[in-house]
Amino acid sequence: MTVLLSVTGFDPDRWLEALRKADPARNFVRDASPGDEDVRYAVVWKHPHGLLDTYPNLQAILSLGAGVDHILTDQRLPDVPIARIVADDLTVRMSEYVVWRVLDHHRRGFAYRAQQARSQWNERLQPAAGEITVGIMGLGELGRDAASKLGNLGFKVTGWSRAPKSVEGVESFAGTDGLGPFLQSADILVVLLPLTRDTRGIVNGKLLSQLKRETPLGGPVLINAGRGGLQVEVDILAALDDGTLMEASLDVFEIEPLPAASKLWSHPRVFVTPHAAASSEPTALAPVITRQIAAHERGEALENVVDRAAGY
Repeated sequence: MTVLLSVTGFDPDRWLEALRKADPARNFVRDASPGDEDVRYAVVWKHPHGLLDTYPNLQAILSLGAGVDHILTDQRLPDVPIARIVADDLTVRMSEYVVWRVLDHHRRGFAYRAQQARSQWNERLQPAAGEITVGIMGLGELGRDAASKLGNLGFKVTGWSRAPKSVEGVESFAGTDGLGPFLQSADILVVLLPLTRDTRGIVNGKLLSQLKRETPLGGPVLINAGRGGLQVEVDILAALDDGTLMEASLDVFEIEPLPAASKLWSHPRVFVTPHAAASSEPTALAPVITRQIAAHERGEALENVVDRAAGY
């Protein structure tokens, strides 16, 4: 029995080494000829489209990240379960990023960095955490953990999801009817949605225009650590320039790597990171993957199976 590792964008050698260390008895390979009947599982990140459908005995596909849009865009997927990774390491890394960016905006990081460049000493007014509401779009595993950590720091937290969800300490909104009131609640908007047909381009001018203009920070803030396809970057730039948005932290982009010509690089109120909010670490995630495979071989159901119709 063979497990195929098909990866682009990550270092495949590190993943292969970690998988083999996590399960030395299993045959992990980087290359398998199309039609290879021994391939039973595929561990993938941005695999070549059409490849997986060539393996007649494939039993499951496992993503190397929390997102699966890179898999679902393949129009020739075999009819087998797809499982995404849910792991403490990924969750903690994302929450670290969200807390970091919320605190930086909250504690006036942009203003102080600009002052430092001018050798200017000027203390800014600082609202307390309890005066700030952080609105989180997406209340899955990542969103719930980030909400908990922000709540522990004293921030008010609201959340929005497609269907109603109950999260301790979070005022929750849901569906189309709940989106407007949710956006009006947020001083800092954090986007952690999956990328689906329904969410592609959701962070656009229409959505941003529903944010309240007056906040304790001086204006609304956007943080997107979900997927680049969620945002319309020309609309974000326009919102920054017309005062709809005060500042933005963006970890994901419509085109990655972010083109050198993008105005986001040089905008004075945009903080850019290279899709690094919750990087998949092979040594931490390989054991999660190998346990899934072993359990499935024993006849147990896979965990975190993707609903193809929903897109996550």
